[in-house]
Amino acid sequence: MPGLIGKKIGMTSVFDEDGKNIPCTVIEAGPCVVTQVCTVERDGYAAVQLAYDEKKEKHTSAGLLGHFKKADTTPKRKLVEFHPDFSKELQLGDKVTVSEVFTDDVGWVDITGISKGKGFQGPIKRHGFSGVGGQTHGQHNRLRAPGSMGASSWPSRVFKGKKLAGRMGGDKVKILNLKVIKVLPDNNLLLVKGSIPGANGSYVIIEE
Repeated sequence: MPGLIGKKIGMTSVFDEDGKNIPCTVIEAGPCVVTQVCTVERDGYAAVQLAYDEKKEKHTSAGLLGHFKKADTTPKRKLVEFHPDFSKELQLGDKVTVSEVFTDDVGWVDITGISKGKGFQGPIKRHGFSGVGGQTHGQHNRLRAPGSMGASSWPSRVFKGKKLAGRMGGDKVKILNLKVIKVLPDNNLLLVKGSIPGANGSYVIIEE
């Protein structure tokens, strides 16, 4: 398997063998359950569907209850498909743990998550604008304004895609090549160097 579903726990720091303090993110990676095995003959493509995190039956639709029953498992909150690693055949209902996918010598992983939502923000925070003018010489209330929208004569409108104020955050973000600091298989924990997108408790997808 090339990946797992996990949950962001928070950030901490660890010391390496040289005594350097390294900031890292703690991720609860799995255990995940195989809830579907897609084949080229039946589905037109090859993939393995993993499920993670418990969910109450009363909050699960009848269709999904039947789907989980086929895998002989309880309802789960998060379902993700991965391209399978054919070096290991996975069957319906198999459990995949962090020790089976990642080891201390994995080196690097890619992590996908949903970034924190910031709501409606101005262009300075959203796009890093510098603002208009200084704080003197008659400056009134335009310090954090976006400035000119473009030409005044033609085309007499603002082009689509202009960097302006708007909704910020809540986007799907993928961070490549994060270094694996440590794998703790007893607690299904994975420590990666640096920060990852999302709030504490949010789901993340970890891929080799």
